[in-house]
Formats: sequence, structure tokens, C-alpha cells
Amino acid sequence: MSATAFRQVTQDRSLFVPAGLFLVLLCAVAFRGQGLFTNNGLAGAILVATPLILTTLAITPIVMAGRGAVDLSVGPLMGFVNVTLITWLVGNGITHPVAIIAWAVGLGAAFQLVQALVIIYVRVAPIIVTLSGFLVLSGVNLMVMSRPGGVAPDWMLSWGAGTSVFSPVLLLLLGAFAIWGLLRGTMFYRNLRMTGADERMAYTSGVQIDVVRIIAHMVGGVFAGLAALSYTALISSGDPTQGSTYTLQAVTALVLGGASLSGGRGGALGSTLGAINMFLISYLLSTFNFGTVSGFVTQMAFGLILVGSLLVNVFVISRRTAA
Repeated sequence: MSATAFRQVTQDRSLFVPAGLFLVLLCAVAFRGQGLFTNNGLAGAILVATPLILTTLAITPIVMAGRGAVDLSVGPLMGFVNVTLITWLVGNGITHPVAIIAWAVGLGAAFQLVQALVIIYVRVAPIIVTLSGFLVLSGVNLMVMSRPGGVAPDWMLSWGAGTSVFSPVLLLLLGAFAIWGLLRGTMFYRNLRMTGADERMAYTSGVQIDVVRIIAHMVGGVFAGLAALSYTALISSGDPTQGSTYTLQAVTALVLGGASLSGGRGGALGSTLGAINMFLISYLLSTFNFGTVSGFVTQMAFGLILVGSLLVNVFVISRRTAA
């Protein structure tokens, strides 16, 4: 953990739980599965964990904006970008990296812009809009591609090899962190936190809260597009079904990372820690033999750790409020 990240953890008590859990899980994995700390192990971990990290980052600014705006459509949106990229672009001979990346990022941002406009100006509850987006995209994905298939562009096939730590997938992840770092230094980021923490105070202070929420959704769409690129690299094809599973995992990782679903609190470090912790839990449980119920054990572990982290976060925050 870098010095900057350590200072952020010490300044934000909401990061104590995910950081502590990360250290515990890291020690447990070192004891049970030393293979993770080899070159191939780390390369594979980056390849597998990056889609979840980026999907969690995609919902982070939207949740930070407040009003309980948890984006349930983020998983199918990632899947929609994946299947359209394979079917409509690669299937028609459009494989240039600039075109592929522009399609992924642009499509993600455009869909989130539509959702934001409906939420803000049609005044429909965010949970209803994003749930509708989840259901619509889940069906559209199957219409675009009825079953897994297709092949990723030639230049992307090597991304999913998982043989080198310093892979294009890692560069994609670092690029996402760089985008977040740039956002942190802007007035938008300060207005975002203010809007999520106290919308009335932000409004009376002159913050254009509607604009802030629109930008938050579009930023989330950009991260969703990057998540789709990393997911496409992981499977080297298109899959209309698996993207939906990332919604629940991303929301769990977000809360596990110390973000508040009511808004105002969250960030890239907490979301990343939450996503990595979920990967480490899965990896650790895979070292045990649970037979045919292994999938259920993993889900149960996610639920128990999530509840435990929520209780600890509530305790820490209540102590801070009392002080």
C-alpha cells in the first residue's frame, strides 16, 4: 500500500474495515494458497479481478451522489457493451483499437446519460430506473447474442493470456485510477461529495446538483465501458449472461469497501479494496474442498462478511459521531 493510500486510510475511518479485512485475507491466502504470489498467480489475479474492480468503480460516483442511487444495471450494461462489441463491430470487420475503445466508453456513457435524464427530469426513483435498465439490457443482450460466442479482436486475444503481471489489462486498470485521480482534483468531485452528504446544503451553496448527478452517471458509464473491455479480454469472446452476475458482486464490493449507500462517502481506494477482498475470499475458499456446494459456500461467505463489515462500519461511524 502506497504512502498516499495509507494516509487516506488513516484519515477515513470507513476504510479501516476493508483495509483490515484485506490484510487478514492476504495472510490467510499466503498460508493456504502460496501460488497466488507467483508471477502467473498475480497475472491471473489481475486478469480476473479487474472487471469486478472497474464495475465497482462504475457505481461508486453514482452512489456518492446520494438519493440511494445504486445502479443495478451496471452488470448487464457491461454485458451489453461486450456483446455489441463482438457482434456489431468485430462481426462487421471493425477491429481498430481506437474504434473498439471509443465504442465501449461512449456506449457506457450514453446509456448512463439516458438513465440520469430519466431519474432527474422524469422524476422516477433511481432504484426503479436502474432495475428497469437491468431487466431491459438482460433481454436485449440475449437478442443481440443468443449464446456465448464470437471472438475478440486479434490485438486483444493476448490480453487474456494471464502470463505477465504488466499486461494491457493492468494498464487499463491504472488508466481508470488515473481518471479517478484527475477527478479528485476538480470542483466536480467536491460538489459530488457535498451533494451526496447534504443535498439541501449543496443547493443553497450554489451547486448545480442536477448537473453533478448527470456527470456522475456519465463517469460511471465510462468505467462500465472499461470494465467491458477487461471482461472481453478475460473471456476473449462475447457472453450475454455472465455480465448480470457482476451487479450483485459490485454492490457487495462497494459496501464492503466502506461506501455509504445514502451518498457522500466512498472512493476508488475503498471500492478497489472491496473488490479485491471479494476476489481473495473466492480464492481462499477455492483452496478448500466443499464438493458440490462450493458455490453456495462462497455466496454465504460474501453475505456473512458483508453483514459483519456493515456492523463494524456502523459502530465506527457512531463512535466518530459521538466524539
